[in-house]
Amino acid sequence: MDYNKQAEIDLHIHSSASDGTLSPEEIVQRASEIGLKAFSITDHDTLEGARKALKSGIPKHIDFIPGVEISTAFPPDAGYLGSCHILGYGIRLDDSRLNDTLTRLQKARKNRNPGIIHQLNALNIPLTLGDIPGGATETGIGRPHIARAMVERGFARSIDEAFDQYLGFGKPAYIEKYKADCSKAIETIIHAGGVAVLAHPGLLNPHRGAPFEDFIGYLKSQGLSGMEVYYSEHSPEEEDYFKRIAAKHHLLMTGGTDFHGDIRPDIQMGSGQGNLHIPYSIYRDLTRALSKPH
Repeated sequence: MDYNKQAEIDLHIHSSASDGTLSPEEIVQRASEIGLKAFSITDHDTLEGARKALKSGIPKHIDFIPGVEISTAFPPDAGYLGSCHILGYGIRLDDSRLNDTLTRLQKARKNRNPGIIHQLNALNIPLTLGDIPGGATETGIGRPHIARAMVERGFARSIDEAFDQYLGFGKPAYIEKYKADCSKAIETIIHAGGVAVLAHPGLLNPHRGAPFEDFIGYLKSQGLSGMEVYYSEHSPEEEDYFKRIAAKHHLLMTGGTDFHGDIRPDIQMGSGQGNLHIPYSIYRDLTRALSKPH
């Protein structure tokens, strides 16, 4: 099946191990069907998607790199709101420090869900954990799954509306959760043999004009190796800007769609919203960086 004709690589994909709707095995199959040359599964705070993909078998004509996306807290004086997401590529899946960190984050994600449901109930939205697929048992369940259940039950017209009115940062059913320290997450990725990359910089939420380059300088001083320049929701102007910043600070440029399956049907694997093309040279540069001594 020809899902798109622009697909070359995609280094930001979520499976059902976190908040995507396709299983890791289905992602491997679709990557092959659309002709990807290289891809990475970067589930939120878990390596289970990467493990299952490897266990299922990666076709010989596709390159695969294990990944993860770690939810971190901004440094107190960074001047940003919300979460800072750090992508880790080429990590050792059996690294004990990394797995301990991810276990704490998974528990925080799971413990957050009942609180969100309680808040929704207080807003006269009678949703239960049982309305969410795997709600009471799966650590991978997060706000996108709750939003999807709200749509299915008729409490919101779309997932975007569920976030805009209830689940998004600062909205009435939003509950803050534990996040790893930003610099510690970078250190943990490096310790696991990987390279740390700032995810979707265009989605960062600066407070009162916090200078982006100062933040990049800080992250690089902590060991950051790259920045996700190519991204589904980056405008051409943003992409050009991030290319300049990456070159100026000698950072790797990476890219991915942030594919979640049916939860975000407007974002397709390999092509994003239909106009994203990430060259294979990006993958080669990443693997070169991984081959160098840390």
